[in-house]
Amino acid sequence: MAAGETELTGERDGVVGSLSVGTSNRAIGLRADMDALDILEENEFEHRSTIDGKMHACGHDGHTAMLLCAARYLAETRDFNGTVHFIFQPAEENVAGGRVMVEEGLFELFPVEAVYGMHNTPGLPIGQFAMQTGPSMAAADMFFIEITGKGSHGAHPHQGLDPIVTGAEVVMAFQRIVGRTVNPMDAAVVSVTQFHAGRAMNVIPETVEIKGTCRAHLPEVQDRIEARMEQILKGVCEAHGLTYTLRYERRYPPLINTADEIEKAARAAIAVVGAENVDTNLAPTMGAEDFAWMLQDLPGCYIRVGNGEGEDGGCVVHNPNYDFNDDAIVYGASYWATLVEQEFAVDG
Repeated sequence: MAAGETELTGERDGVVGSLSVGTSNRAIGLRADMDALDILEENEFEHRSTIDGKMHACGHDGHTAMLLCAARYLAETRDFNGTVHFIFQPAEENVAGGRVMVEEGLFELFPVEAVYGMHNTPGLPIGQFAMQTGPSMAAADMFFIEITGKGSHGAHPHQGLDPIVTGAEVVMAFQRIVGRTVNPMDAAVVSVTQFHAGRAMNVIPETVEIKGTCRAHLPEVQDRIEARMEQILKGVCEAHGLTYTLRYERRYPPLINTADEIEKAARAAIAVVGAENVDTNLAPTMGAEDFAWMLQDLPGCYIRVGNGEGEDGGCVVHNPNYDFNDDAIVYGASYWATLVEQEFAVDG
C-alpha cells in the first residue's frame, strides 16, 4: 500500500493514507474519526480504558478499525481502478477536527469527487445499515449569555436589580421560540443547559450566566432562532432595567447527504447484507457531527452501521458503559471495500 501522510495542525493531527490502483484519475475519500471522550469508564472488562477520565464512548476506535481493515483488504486485492484517500480525523467530539482539516487544505492536498462517512448505532442490529437522503443530523449552535443587574441583600431586594428573576424569565421565554417562531414542519431544539448565579444564600448576585445549545436542520431556522433569542433578551432585560451580552456560536453545520452518494452507499450496503437489511428512510436526528464540514465542500453521505441490540450493543453512545461491538467490524469493513470496488469497477 502506498501511504501518504500529512500533518494538519489544530487540536491534534489528522492522518490520510492514499491507495492508487490502475490508471483512472478518479478519487474518493473515506473518513473515520479516532478520538475518545472525557468520560470515566464504568465497564470492568479487560479492554476497558487504561486512562482515567478518557474512554471510547462513541465507537470511534471501531470506526478506525473498520477503515483500516478495508484499507488492508483493498491493498491486498487491488480489484479497483482509481484512488482512495483514507481520512483518519481527530477531535470530532466538540472540537471540530473535521473543520480544521478542511480549513487547512485537506481536499486541496487530497482532491476527491465525493467523501463518505459512517457511524455505529446501538440498537440497530448487527448486519444492518441505515441512511437517508438530505438532512441527516442537525446544526449544533451554542449560546453564552450574561445578564447584569445590581446586587443586594436578600432581605432588601428592592435596593437592587435582580438578575436571577430576569434570567428565569428569559429561560421561560426561550421555551416559546420553537413552538411559536419556527414552522412546525421544521425540526428545531432550544435547550438551556446551564444557569449560574451567586454564592451566598442571603445575597442577590449582580450577574447571571446562562448557557445552552440550539439545533436545527436548516440554516434559515438557525437564523430565526438566533434573532429571536436576541429580541427576547433585549425586551426582557430592558423591561426590568438590566443589561446583557449574548455570544451565539455556530459550531457545527447541518449534515446533509446528497442523493447520488446515498444511492451508491445503499447499493454497496445491499451487496453486503441484502436489501432487507438496509433502511434508506432513516429519520433525521438532532445530534450533530463535524463530518458536516466535509459535506459542505463536497458531495457525499454519512450512514449508520448496526452496533447490536441488548447487552452486546444496546447501550447508547456517550455513556460510561458503552462498548463498541466488534461483530460490527466485518460489516463496516466490507461496506467500505464494496463501495470502492463498485465505484471504481475495473471493467467500468
